[in-house]
Amino acid sequence: MVLLHVLFEHAAGYALFAVKEVEDIGMLLPQVEQSVLNLGKFTSVIKLSAFFPFKSAQGALENINAVSEGVVHADLKLFLETNLPSGGKKKAMLGVSDAKLGAALQEELNLSIQTGGVVAEVIRGVRLHFHSLVKGLTAQAASKAQLGLGHSYSRAKVKFNVNRADNMIIQSIALLDQLDKDINTFSMRVREWYGYHFPELIKIVNDNSTYCKMAKLIGNRKELTEEMLEAIEEITMDSGKAQAILDASRSSMGMDISPIDLINIESFSSRVVSLTEYRQGLQEYLRSKMGQVAPNLAALIGEVVGARLISHAGSLTNLAKYPASTVQILGAEKALFRALKTRGNTPKYGLIFHSTFIGRAAAKNKGRISRYLANKCTIASRIDCFSEVPTSVFGDKLRDQVEERLAFYETGDAPRKNLDVMKEAVVQAGEVVAEIKRKLEKKEKKKKKREKRKLEALSTAEGDDEEEANGEAEENGDAIKKKKKKKQAAEEEPEEEEVLTNGVDEATPSKKFFLVCFKGCLYMVVELLLLMKGICFMAQRWRQRSVMTQDYLLINTTEATHFLF
Repeated sequence: MVLLHVLFEHAAGYALFAVKEVEDIGMLLPQVEQSVLNLGKFTSVIKLSAFFPFKSAQGALENINAVSEGVVHADLKLFLETNLPSGGKKKAMLGVSDAKLGAALQEELNLSIQTGGVVAEVIRGVRLHFHSLVKGLTAQAASKAQLGLGHSYSRAKVKFNVNRADNMIIQSIALLDQLDKDINTFSMRVREWYGYHFPELIKIVNDNSTYCKMAKLIGNRKELTEEMLEAIEEITMDSGKAQAILDASRSSMGMDISPIDLINIESFSSRVVSLTEYRQGLQEYLRSKMGQVAPNLAALIGEVVGARLISHAGSLTNLAKYPASTVQILGAEKALFRALKTRGNTPKYGLIFHSTFIGRAAAKNKGRISRYLANKCTIASRIDCFSEVPTSVFGDKLRDQVEERLAFYETGDAPRKNLDVMKEAVVQAGEVVAEIKRKLEKKEKKKKKREKRKLEALSTAEGDDEEEANGEAEENGDAIKKKKKKKQAAEEEPEEEEVLTNGVDEATPSKKFFLVCFKGCLYMVVELLLLMKGICFMAQRWRQRSVMTQDYLLINTTEATHFLF
């Protein structure tokens, strides 16, 4: 009798389920598929044998990475060795969902592994009712664990993606192609719109970007004068065209245009010009990025064509895995399958047709040069993909070989052997790599020196702060000592004064009494003087009034006597 155990990997941990009556379940597989949705029926078929929860989020991430790569983690190995039955009459069998992991378990633990069939249906039911089968685990907790582990796993995959540099190239070349289409469409719209007013300009200026600049500069053709001739010549870079534009504006057959229409045309033209400038900046960015990621491929076939090959393949690694025959027709898949279906001639080239080499070759040699160029592109992409320090030495040498092959097809001059060229390239590449490493070491040394200086500066600053703190503490100590001395001196001085004053009081007690008596006498003299002054004033007034009339004499005397008493 076979005893089947099913391994289920969850974000919360590993679970091992024992399946009852495996043979009967296998015979009644359609009924099992229907009963999986019913928890009561499903629990009668399986039973939880063991559960191993992950201790931390980092441990869960490590285990899920191992499972996704088909590697047996140490936690999984210990869990299965501990909980799987060994020996006995019943033969143990382990069911897993991933065949790659099953092969690794079979090799590691020498187990009998089963995938698909009954195992797939049982795992489907376990996935549906897992939170009900494990005690203490709620549906909310299980969903949170799945969400957190999913975010961590995705973040780790994005962070350690080997094609993350290729993605920038893929997006850049896609945007560059889209910009080319949009700029062409918008430029044709400007030509058609401004052509109603100045139709002769279309034949004189052929370039789209230059036409938009001229439409923005000229505006109303009736206002175009010879003073604007220099500005027109700066845009067209041709004095003959500038004079022709000036002459055509004077005898144009276009209709008049209103100011509001002219404003809209100029605004749209400025947008097209800004898009053209942005496209130039994007092309410079693509050139620099290709020089970092695939310098040999860029040196051989050009930045734009090399980027299109990487974009069509999906990544530089995928392009390096392709054979030369695939690279040759990459981008012409529809023509290839149509030729195979109709039994016609297969295409000779795909995206590499945009290279200058195929355009320069004669019609009879285009197929041969495309095959040779695809071979060299494959070599360059593999060197770029697997080299540690990127250099363009091999790309330059491969380009020279393609040039020699073109000359051989035209003139018959024998090209150099590939072995000799590669030997020269290896020597030069070694020198360049050594120079690059030497520069990198210099940069690292400078960086270390800067860090060392910063640390020394910080340490000296900390030392100065400590010295200042110590100095301040010493100064504070001296100040405290001085204050204590001053306090002691201040306390001693009153004691001495008390002693002196006590001695004076004891020696001359009559001096104080004399001073008090003298002050009292002074106060009495002052009061007498004030009284005499008042009497004199009243007497003067009495004399004046007595002179005026004798009737008031008695009254004045009585007033004087009342005042005195």
